Amino acid sequence: NLVLCSKGIPQTLAAFGLEGFLDGAGCKLVFYLHRVARGVSLSTTCLLGGFQAIKLCPSISRWMELQIRSPMCIAFCCFLCWALHLVVHSYIVRYITGPMNSKNKSMDKIYLYCSSPIPGRLVFSVMAVIFLFMDGMCLTLMVWTSGSMVLVLHRHKQRVQHIHSGSLSPRTSHETRATHTILSLVSMFVSFHALAAILSYWITQIQNPSHWLRSISALVASGFPT
Repeated sequence: NLVLCSKGIPQTLAAFGLEGFLDGAGCKLVFYLHRVARGVSLSTTCLLGGFQAIKLCPSISRWMELQIRSPMCIAFCCFLCWALHLVVHSYIVRYITGPMNSKNKSMDKIYLYCSSPIPGRLVFSVMAVIFLFMDGMCLTLMVWTSGSMVLVLHRHKQRVQHIHSGSLSPRTSHETRATHTILSLVSMFVSFHALAAILSYWITQIQNPSHWLRSISALVASGFPT
């Protein structure tokens, strides 16, 4: 909800032609909330998949011994996610400005309702490496945990196949439905985030990104939260 509101509402107002509705502080707050919320959403979704895999896979559960302590661990990990993204995205307070405060728009990366001075090559490279590593790690973890759960469900289906074969009902097994749900969610998860990351990088590399490109990027970024 925070991702959708912090990005969707200002984007919609700007798309309808409303200008100057955010000052410098408003731009900083909106962008900061959106980036933090996006990062926390990505991280906690991966955590959800990880803890589900731990509960579902007996070997992982015995190895990590988290069956009893998992609620405390989930709360602690969520707290770490919030703290990490609140700190990592603090750079936005410095780099995001209001469009009306921009004296030389040729040197700015203009968004629909706010602007950001183009950072130096070193700063941009460091930020890109940090965010690519964090997003890549989350996506890799999501794919790995989902694959583990699908493998466990497939093995369980094979073990109980003789029970299902004795039934006259042609309904799809619970394992198959769960597998389809997991694969659908992880496919949407990876596709939306990967495409949003590609579009965001593309926008940063274009001197004057078009209105359509920025709108499509915002729409894709809101896809998975929606």
